[in-house]
Amino acid sequence: MKDPVTVAIVDDHLSTRELIAELIDEHGDFKCIGSFSGTAEAIEKLPALRPKVVLMDINMPGRNGIEIVRILAPHLPETNFIMLTVYEQSDYIFNALAAGAVGYLLKRSIDTKLIEALRQVVAGGSPMNDTIARMVVRSFKNTDTTTQEDDFTLLSDREMEVLSLLSKGRSVKQIADMLGISVHSIYQYSQRAYRKLHVHSCVEAVAKYVDMNHHRK
Repeated sequence: MKDPVTVAIVDDHLSTRELIAELIDEHGDFKCIGSFSGTAEAIEKLPALRPKVVLMDINMPGRNGIEIVRILAPHLPETNFIMLTVYEQSDYIFNALAAGAVGYLLKRSIDTKLIEALRQVVAGGSPMNDTIARMVVRSFKNTDTTTQEDDFTLLSDREMEVLSLLSKGRSVKQIADMLGISVHSIYQYSQRAYRKLHVHSCVEAVAKYVDMNHHRK
């Protein structure tokens, strides 16, 4: 049996940490190996734990979650940081992505979206929406549009369809339901698209897609 994916939680609200730990314990493919209420403790202990995923609250006393990701990401290259936020604050989320996070999860959706978000990130995806993708696009410098369009010609119709739906903020589960195929198939199409576009995450792939369509208009 494959080892469970290790997860750590950093959030100053005990109820949030308990809810996440409970949801993780219900799924044998994930395991909570650390739960921290403060940023200083997280900075001290996470490098030794090296979890596959860290669920990081954005708004915390003292240093916020974005600063912690900026500090820890260079030391934990194999760790995926997902930001936890109460509101869909575009600037905060974009800054978190720029610091090294791979996506975000709204706290009000934890009970229904947590496991899906974890699986998406482990498969190389990134929970986000098209608003955030557009902010990533605007941060691009010296983009070679011709090269990008050449890359997109390598995508199959289904890979392009999946990428289009991701760019509209659809979740992996929603796309699977819309296309009548499995969630696993969506992950496979996404991974193939990433390789062909020479990117490593959903954030980068969707940003390229949005940028390409912008230049075609």
